[in-house]
Amino acid sequence: MKLVVVGGVAGGASAAARVRRLDAKAQIVMFERGEHVSFSNCCLPYHLSGTVPTSDALVLMTPQKFHAQHDIDARVNSEVIEIKRAEKKVVVRELSTGRTYEESYDKLVLAPGANPILPKNIAGIDRENVFAVRNVTDIAKLKAYIDRPGVDRVAVVGGGFIGIEVAENLKEAGKEVCIIEGTNQIMAPFDYDMVQILHKELDDHGVQLYLSSTVTAVEEGCVKAQRDGQELSIPADAVVMAIGVAPETALARDAGLEIGETRGIKVNHNFQTSDPDIYAVGDAIELYSALTHQPGRLALAGPAQRQARAAADHMYGAHSNNNGYIGSSCIRVFVQNAASTGLNEKAAAKAGYSFDSVLVFPTDKVSLMPDSHYMAFKLVFEVPTGKILGAQAIGRGAADKRVDVIAAMITMGGTLEDLKELELCYSPVFGTAKDVVNHAALVALNVLYGVFRQVHVDQVRSLVESGAFIVDVREENEFAAGHLKGAHNIPLSQLRQRMDEIPHDVPVYLHCRSSQRSYYALCYLQGNGYTNLYNISGSFLGISLYEYFNDKTQGREPIVDKYNFN
Repeated sequence: MKLVVVGGVAGGASAAARVRRLDAKAQIVMFERGEHVSFSNCCLPYHLSGTVPTSDALVLMTPQKFHAQHDIDARVNSEVIEIKRAEKKVVVRELSTGRTYEESYDKLVLAPGANPILPKNIAGIDRENVFAVRNVTDIAKLKAYIDRPGVDRVAVVGGGFIGIEVAENLKEAGKEVCIIEGTNQIMAPFDYDMVQILHKELDDHGVQLYLSSTVTAVEEGCVKAQRDGQELSIPADAVVMAIGVAPETALARDAGLEIGETRGIKVNHNFQTSDPDIYAVGDAIELYSALTHQPGRLALAGPAQRQARAAADHMYGAHSNNNGYIGSSCIRVFVQNAASTGLNEKAAAKAGYSFDSVLVFPTDKVSLMPDSHYMAFKLVFEVPTGKILGAQAIGRGAADKRVDVIAAMITMGGTLEDLKELELCYSPVFGTAKDVVNHAALVALNVLYGVFRQVHVDQVRSLVESGAFIVDVREENEFAAGHLKGAHNIPLSQLRQRMDEIPHDVPVYLHCRSSQRSYYALCYLQGNGYTNLYNISGSFLGISLYEYFNDKTQGREPIVDKYNFN
């Protein structure tokens, strides 16, 4: 068999390597338009800070290594410009010489990836100080430019994974950095309540955020943007465009291959296109969401590698179990680790689920450990089945570990009851005997089964402003260190003696630092005849993290007297 692969990196290179393992005699030719056929996309931003010291270190495999180790003919600076399906040939242009030639194939794999979106309506987007980040050549050019004398201020347009990682590494490199984001939050996989922690983290490290802002022009020394009808002039010596990517489908479309409703190349269960001899994998294809049961796209290296393996296996008569994707990802934002999987609340609502969520703030390790910190953990579940739909975790500890557990549960169709009983490793230096995920499951089951009612952290401001009866059950010294305005401090340790201070005739909202002591108080009050009780999800720590950034940047009246993030 002769295999031709269009595109390298995670998808194309993995398909070629898998075919070689399956067939020692196959002829394999791989074309890559760029200079490098195999490199670490995900590590590109870390060259800006020097974490990856040289751009050459980003290159994983050269054409020479592919030939020597795998007998794969990898040709760089070679663009496939046409597919002649009837003749089973591709037309290739050598970019260095301009020469074109044809290459035949028995099977063809398309792994062209996705292109950074560069809106043509932004004046000055073609200036020499405007960059995108897609490959090693791109990051090397950006690094060389920001290392010039006088290039001190960098504007990053877009608050997704690439934008945040670029911003962090530019800040680590000593630059003045801002992020300009068109929506009201960065990092779309996270719900608004969770992402406030990341907003605060960026702000704490001196990265200025311009949210709900649309770039209109790049001019000498600045970026022009619009926010709420107001024109902004944001100083910038360099601009990095990271507003998203679009699947590269021109080659497939011109060949008459079917394009899906999400504008990715349409593939079947085995990653075959509408031509059974042509496969497609990676960022350019349309996938199937296991949770929404709708088509979607996912630009991640791990799924691309699995797709490539499945496509190669199918060429040799093996079938793979295609379960669709759930969308698991993680990122570090300075000292905060953040991870998510499955559906957030926005996605669950859009998909038509009946759902609820809980937000908990347990410690990530036994609190006696000196490096113990809070772990913000949000669990989204279906009502009334208790089926787990998604999770988000942010903290200094192993957020990815907790979300990986949930990803496995979702993949296996797990419920809150399953998660409650899940036996996980425990040592004080790694976690707690009742791990963060077990803790969240127990809270969620209490909500699902009606053991208590809750209000979410985004509802607290209206409660405070309306004069609701809020009881803070933390100890007096904790209350003095920061509390909700108008809250009544009745410590859990004094509740039995002071219960008569709590009214029966109005709703009562309880909270503590992390919702645990307020749950104990709620149980005691319910046992003494109180019925109109609510526990505040996330409690005071969650409220502080939720309110802080917006209070600081929007100039609104705080609902807490002092913020406390401990």
